[in-house]
Amino acid sequence: MSDRADAPASAATPRASRNCRACGAALERLFVDLGMSPPCEDFLTADRLHEPETFYPLDVRICDACLLVQLPSYIAPGSIFREYAYFSSFSTSWVDHAERFVDEAVRRQGLGPSSRVIEIASNDGYLLQHVVARGIPALGIEPARNIAETARARGIPTINEFFGREVAREVAATGGRADLLVANNVFAHVPDLNDFTAGLAHLLAPNGLLSIEVAYLARLIDHNAFDTIYHEHFQYYTLLSAESVLARHGLRVHDVEELASHGGSLRMWVVHDDDPRSTTSQVEALRAAEHDAGYDRPDGYGGFAVRVAAIKHDLVTFLIEERRRGMSIAGYGAPGKANTLLNYCGIRSDLIDFLVDRNPYKHGRFTPGTHIPIHAPEAMERERPDVIVILPWNLRAEIAAQLDDQRRRGARLVAPIPRLEVL
Repeated sequence: MSDRADAPASAATPRASRNCRACGAALERLFVDLGMSPPCEDFLTADRLHEPETFYPLDVRICDACLLVQLPSYIAPGSIFREYAYFSSFSTSWVDHAERFVDEAVRRQGLGPSSRVIEIASNDGYLLQHVVARGIPALGIEPARNIAETARARGIPTINEFFGREVAREVAATGGRADLLVANNVFAHVPDLNDFTAGLAHLLAPNGLLSIEVAYLARLIDHNAFDTIYHEHFQYYTLLSAESVLARHGLRVHDVEELASHGGSLRMWVVHDDDPRSTTSQVEALRAAEHDAGYDRPDGYGGFAVRVAAIKHDLVTFLIEERRRGMSIAGYGAPGKANTLLNYCGIRSDLIDFLVDRNPYKHGRFTPGTHIPIHAPEAMERERPDVIVILPWNLRAEIAAQLDDQRRRGARLVAPIPRLEVL
């Protein structure tokens, strides 16, 4: 799922319902409408460029009852995640983030050779490799076949399943419950939210610790990060709305941290309701901050759509003006979220010549909807573009360091979000 997020809970065909997937209330309030877009990870091979593509709405809504911000389920997750283009290990900073997480989790839970760690949406083993290296028994549950195979080839025990109640029961029955259960960057990806959360509650050992990392809606709003809205992301959380979902299934946020990842994320340390660990002052403080910001009421989410439209206008105007000056333009990175930006802004190869990405799966393919070619990073040195748009803007520091040679020769680096900026 690094910019990404990982994968979903259930393969069931979704219904494009106008009812909240957490509490069932009618979804009548619009948060932002980004128009129509194809699935963001459906990178096209050349032989598909002249075939029809299916575009789906990106109209995000707010539940007036429980305040969960969510996208109606237009696409069956089985069609998104059975073969998947995102491999977490291609981001060095993300692998380092995972190692630091494992260090912290081992400390909090006192994990050792007799413990069991289970990760939901474990991708290619980028996180569990650090658990296995410590001699701690681990299991990954990953719905994408190709990525699960990659993890197994790296020595990470992995089952290829969509997670929910039934899988939780099977895993608990065959190997026991998890002392540490990891659901990092997956809680936004589940269309059947109650089934998934019930599965987490069942698989977590009585004194176990559950980690949930998820993009933080408050920072999405602060950073104008509309590109993190795509069909894989079914819901967008504040602490308050996440606690509401978890409480329905007997789970409680024991501690919380704010992270810089994905432009701003929450890491929630979750326990069973009857766990003796008390709720920390950090949880109380963040709840209070959300109340003060207005995120405890439906009308506290206004103004975002206006700012998103302004980013679109600024970026398209900049690219057109650069083209009129005869500048060549490339993009660095082809994350799934870039396809939300490109499709919403109507940016095609007339404005950006090509993208580069470190993931060899994407080389020789084209962006969905906008058909911009994707090359290996070496194309930057060969083509020497005048302007480079950093599409994974949340990794701008890492990417700017990788592009230092380009900048020294005179290329200008541009980040489009949270506002257009020439670095």
